[in-house]
Amino acid sequence: MKKLDVLIKTLQKLHPKYIDLSLVRINRLLYDLGNPHLNLPPCIHIAGTNGKGSILSFIKNIMISSNYKVHAYTSPHLENINERFFVSNKIISNKKLYETLKYVRKVNRNRSITFFEITTAAAFLLFSKNPADILILETGLGGRLDATNVIKESIISIITPIGLDHQEYLGHKINKITKEKLGIIKPSSKIICSKQNINVKNNIVKFAKINGNEIISYGTDWKVSKINKKSFNLKYKDHTSRYPIPSLIGNHQIYNSSTAIVTINTLKKMGYKLNKINILDGLKKTTWPGRLEKVRHKNPKIYLDGAHNIEGAKTLRKHIRSSGVKTWVILGMLKTKDIKGYLKIINSGIAGISAISIPYEKNSLSALEIKLICDELNIMCIPEKNVLAAIKNIVKKQSAEEILITGSLYLIGRERKKILRNYRINPAI
Repeated sequence: MKKLDVLIKTLQKLHPKYIDLSLVRINRLLYDLGNPHLNLPPCIHIAGTNGKGSILSFIKNIMISSNYKVHAYTSPHLENINERFFVSNKIISNKKLYETLKYVRKVNRNRSITFFEITTAAAFLLFSKNPADILILETGLGGRLDATNVIKESIISIITPIGLDHQEYLGHKINKITKEKLGIIKPSSKIICSKQNINVKNNIVKFAKINGNEIISYGTDWKVSKINKKSFNLKYKDHTSRYPIPSLIGNHQIYNSSTAIVTINTLKKMGYKLNKINILDGLKKTTWPGRLEKVRHKNPKIYLDGAHNIEGAKTLRKHIRSSGVKTWVILGMLKTKDIKGYLKIINSGIAGISAISIPYEKNSLSALEIKLICDELNIMCIPEKNVLAAIKNIVKKQSAEEILITGSLYLIGRERKKILRNYRINPAI
């Protein structure tokens, strides 16, 4: 086992709870580290339920295409923890990450702290020591009490589509969840509000009015229209431009890319030198593994998507309906998720489900548990021992034209390399 892997396992044991929302522990650690969070480049802070990572990736790539140096912090990672730390236009090396986490652990002196808090402190330390023109920061969970929210100011706060997720931490009402997400907004921040449910949008607009923040919101200040297979219109204020469909699959990525483009236009007004050529180049270069990622192009086509909540399920349903082919789902999910709600949504249009347990995840539903829930909902379901066995049996017995592997980013992260090795590099089954 690598030194970095051993260190990560140690850090994961410093606090009894995986999630414990508070700013007390991280503020204490940052103080001992010399308050690196007070020495950061101008920050774009992103909160919301869905689309955070995609929007971050679009903005990051557009800024890099414009010759700016970018820091970015995102979570969770898909395959390697290094993915979370993007420092001066590069994913951090194992060596540098190990050295940084080792130092932060030493300063923490084995005091209780969550894994996300200690990695966030490490990220701020790295960002404070390396030059960049901008920092793009994604919240881990919620906003108000998220570890990233120790920053004192941000130039832009992006609120991505808000829905029900992590209710055990954020509350069971959409208004309560929205309030938690809006906790990232600083007095100096401009608010970019993505396409939202009308009640959520009204709450965000009301917040901006009460607190005096400038808000640029979907439906009021910009809108997407005339979508076809190759391009879409983006009307921003009184100006309409045509943009190519982004490389990321799904109609929702058109809306995510529009949020990124509006953010770029806002940065341009702040003095950043950006143009449409940079935007087009950045959109083209953006990839986001595990988000409707097409890993096999011949029948049966195979897609990987880490959708695990109700809003994510709605996005998958749109994809399934638009594909118009026989789709079979391979599903693995955590016990904490609303699997019944998820299944009721994606059931429309699928041929059946192969249920699997997420490898090495003690909080995973078993294949049998998923099967029993599917039986309650009258959904065709076959338990399988693992993802490769599921794919093999679907191809052999179900004549599906499309296989969608979904339900958890943990599932995709742990099985992606295996799937690529068997089906992308050697597509013959």
